[in-house]
Amino acid sequence: MSRASILFSKIPVQWHISSAPVLYPDAVLAMEDKVAGIASGESSERVWVLEHPPLYTAGTSANPADLIEPDRFPVFKTGRGGQYTYHGPGQLVGYFMLDLRKRGRDVRRFVVGLEQLVIDTLADFGIEADRRSGRVGVWVVLPDKSEAKIAAIGVRIRKWVSYHGISININPDLSHFDGIVPCGISDHGVTSLEALGIQASMQDVETALRRNFERAFGPTS
Repeated sequence: MSRASILFSKIPVQWHISSAPVLYPDAVLAMEDKVAGIASGESSERVWVLEHPPLYTAGTSANPADLIEPDRFPVFKTGRGGQYTYHGPGQLVGYFMLDLRKRGRDVRRFVVGLEQLVIDTLADFGIEADRRSGRVGVWVVLPDKSEAKIAAIGVRIRKWVSYHGISININPDLSHFDGIVPCGISDHGVTSLEALGIQASMQDVETALRRNFERAFGPTS
């Protein structure tokens, strides 16, 4: 059985888009409520695509020393895996509330599936991105041969239901990342579609993300 077929489900997933920025605590509460409903069998799976106002989040492995400017933006502790990351305007955030009981019960395979979803989505815009051993997220090689992170991934699993997810830098203010050591990695920078010369809207990237999700994970409604 292929990786794709293990993650694939024929039951449509709700695809929800928020047009206005969503406060982070509100998003977490909504996700937790949805996860509880999915776990109990009362709710269907959901993918939620949104933007946040500028903020930093601290994952379960966050090192306090990596928060360089604690007063720059609001800082939220979160139950997702990973370290510090930034969210803000111009960054597509995708939260995946999926029932892994129906998708193989394999957390590592699920994370690899999310990574591949981002890689395939970026490929639709002519960007060659990939994983890097020992480094979380999705990376690109810049013209000067250095490497930069273009997307972050951090998930949490509760009762075999996933939440949190991915963020893709479309055209955020990259200087906002200066207030943290993103994901604990100080030797490499961050980049975006815009910084790579790709002019794409949030809707453009969301459309590509949905198309690639349906190929790997199943239909949406």
